[in-house]
Amino acid sequence: MELSWGLLLLVAAMGAFALFWHDTLGARDLANDAARETCESTGAALLDGTVSFHRLRFVRGDGGRPALERTYLFDYSDDGVTRRQGFVVVCGRRVESVGLQ
Repeated sequence: MELSWGLLLLVAAMGAFALFWHDTLGARDLANDAARETCESTGAALLDGTVSFHRLRFVRGDGGRPALERTYLFDYSDDGVTRRQGFVVVCGRRVESVGLQ
């Protein structure tokens, strides 16, 4: 079988997508943990049990290198009646900030 440039580019693109997907799953796990810990520490209940993806953008990370910044939203309730929204910002492999409404 002869390896053409088109096939080589396709394999490289699929590899890049697989790495991106794996990184995204890791960032979502970090965001879920941060949302759960924040709700537990404030006495709030994390509703739906998970975060949802909101935004992806390129930013300058540590040392000025390009990094992906992902923002996730989650719903919580501090009184059992009112539904509020919080957010988690993950940059690379680090939770940058967590906010509650």
